[in-house]
Formats: sequence, C-alpha cells, structure tokens
Amino acid sequence: MAQQCFYEVLGVERGADGSAIKSAFRKRAMKYHPDRNADNPDAEQKFKELGEAYEILSDGQKRAAYDRFGHAAFENGGGRASNGFGGGMGAGGAAAGFSDIFDDIFSEFMGGQRGGRQAGPGRGADLKYNLEISLEDAFGGKKAEISVPGSVSCETCEGSGAAPGSGPVACTTCKGAGRVRIQQGFFTIERTCPHCNGEGRMISDPCTDCSGQGRVRRQRDLSVDIPAGIEDGTRIRLSGEGEAGPRGGPEGDLYIFVGVKEHDLFERDGPDLYCAFPIPMTTAALGGEFETPTIDGGRVSISVPEGAQTGKRFRVRGRGMTQLNSKGRGDFYVEVQVETPTGLNAEQKELLKQFCEAGGGEDCCPQSRGFFDRAKNFWEDVTDGR
Repeated sequence: MAQQCFYEVLGVERGADGSAIKSAFRKRAMKYHPDRNADNPDAEQKFKELGEAYEILSDGQKRAAYDRFGHAAFENGGGRASNGFGGGMGAGGAAAGFSDIFDDIFSEFMGGQRGGRQAGPGRGADLKYNLEISLEDAFGGKKAEISVPGSVSCETCEGSGAAPGSGPVACTTCKGAGRVRIQQGFFTIERTCPHCNGEGRMISDPCTDCSGQGRVRRQRDLSVDIPAGIEDGTRIRLSGEGEAGPRGGPEGDLYIFVGVKEHDLFERDGPDLYCAFPIPMTTAALGGEFETPTIDGGRVSISVPEGAQTGKRFRVRGRGMTQLNSKGRGDFYVEVQVETPTGLNAEQKELLKQFCEAGGGEDCCPQSRGFFDRAKNFWEDVTDGR
C-alpha cells in the first residue's frame, strides 16, 4: 500500500514554513495521542505517522530530499537523507527536537505541569452546595450550619487504603514512577501506568472498612461564615472541604453557591433597596406623613407633599444594604403608589360627587388637562388629513 504524503499527514501545504509545520503537528498529535484515544485502535498508527512526517519535514535537509525524491529518499537511509543530503541532523539532534515538542504536549495534557503529573494518589473531587438565605441575613451576615454528604478519610486505615499493620508497596510495573514508557519507532511515548493508575504504589492487603479506597461515605456538618452584604449568586470556596482523595490523596474543595430569597417588602438592586408604599388618595392630595420599615429593623418617616402622584420617589441616604467588605451602606428608595378607594358606602360616594361638583377639576388635575389637550390636537390632525 502506497505511503501517504507527509504534507497530507500533517495537513499543510508544500510551501508551509517551519512554524506552520510545528503548529500542525502539535494540533494533530494532541488529537490522536493514544492516551486520549483508548477506544480508537487506529489512533496509535496515526500518531506514529505524524511523528514520521514531522521528523522529515521539520528538518531542512531531509525536507529538501523528500521534496526532490519523495519517500524513496529514505528507504535505505534509516531515516537519514542520502544522495548528497548526508550530514544533516543525526539521531541525537532529532531526539532533542522531539523531546522539546513532546514535553510541551505532555505539559498540556497535565494542566501545564512540564514533565507530567507526579506519582501519587489523585486529588478528591470538588463539591457544590446550594445555600439559600434571607435578605436580612444578606444584610447582616450570619454563620450558617450546613450538612454536606461526601467522602471522608477512612479512620481505620488513616486514609492509606491498607489494612492496619500493612502499607502500600511500590508498583512493580512502573517501579513507583506512576508512568510507563513505550517505544514507538524513533521516539518514546509515556503513559499513565495501567496497573496503579498513576499512583506509583499498590495495596496488597486492603482495608476491609473502605475496601482499599482510603475513604468512606459520610455526612459532615460544617459552619460557614456568610459575610454581610453578600449578593445573590455569590460563590464561596472552602479549600480542602470537598471529597477526600483516594488512599491519602489531597482533598478537593467545597463551593457554596449563595442564593438570596425574594423579600415581601424590599427589592434589591446592588447596594440599594426599593420599597413600593401604598398611600390613601387623601394623603396624596392633601400631603402628610407615614412610616416605613427599614432592612435593619428600624423605621423611617417620609413626608408626602400635597399633590403627590403615583411613582413619586423619596431617597433615604445610607439606609440600604450593607456593602460587602465595607462599612458603608447603600440608599433606601421609597416609591408611593396612590391607592384608589374601593367599596365606598352611599355617604362616601355622595361626598365625592360633591367634590366633583365643587368645580376646579382642571386646576386639580393638570395631568388630565394636558393629556386631553394633546388628544384634541391629535384628532384635529387626523380630521385635516395631516
């Protein structure tokens, strides 16, 4: 079967420069790396072909030979250019080049740690907990008691996973390194040890209480400090309060997502609070005072001027929410809503009729007069065809 063109293997044009070739190789090597394709039997062969293509096209002299003679340039040369192209990068130089690029690739596999993960037990999983609090608790802060189900270190074996009196032993496959190396043609692939799963050690006599896992399921009671001024949707991280790691591995973290319940009286917007306060029609017309509660449990007096309309807003400075990590507070806004009386008796209806008959309707209701003036102009425009 004919060997595929090296440029096609890497997915680059024949005129591609060195950086484009390296970038294409890295991208495809990440895609077809055997550690990422355990269920794909063809990935390992594709990965090997990528390595062969990169070894030739990344070297100037070998690439020149390949461009001139194709695969025939290397059929008898063991990977080295012939026909006048000898003296190029030898095995040592090629190995050094591959060492650099594969170090980079493995660094990306392992979350940026050059050289891969160190042998040892894995880290426990992070946990998530949803905590709902009242607006009053968000204002003043509180100490919340929560119960978190999860894994904790086994007390019998002290988290080691080994039965009392015994202990873990070095893995015989990787000699405690946690990784094994497999030769693939001209370069070496390093993989997680399949026998110890990268821990570098094995449990020959497992603890019966945790079945060798070093952790057991248990519900824990924790106390969480909720700071004053916290907002809805805030995330609190408790380091080391997540799942226990297997066989003595480090604990994960606990993330608490705080939700603030809606309040019956107040509506929050950042540090500010808003309250819609209904007032009688007579108070709105004649003016007066009323008291409204505040979030801190106190009261504040609001003076309403004569002729107040629905939507009239009053600002009370410094009586809103506590601001997170600050001694300051937001403002409190009270918006009046003029309430139309309902369920009037005969006497009350008669009094309202007398009020209307007393005249002065336009002077008493300037907004209505302005609206009807605009409506009149609209009708005249429609009648005139404009």
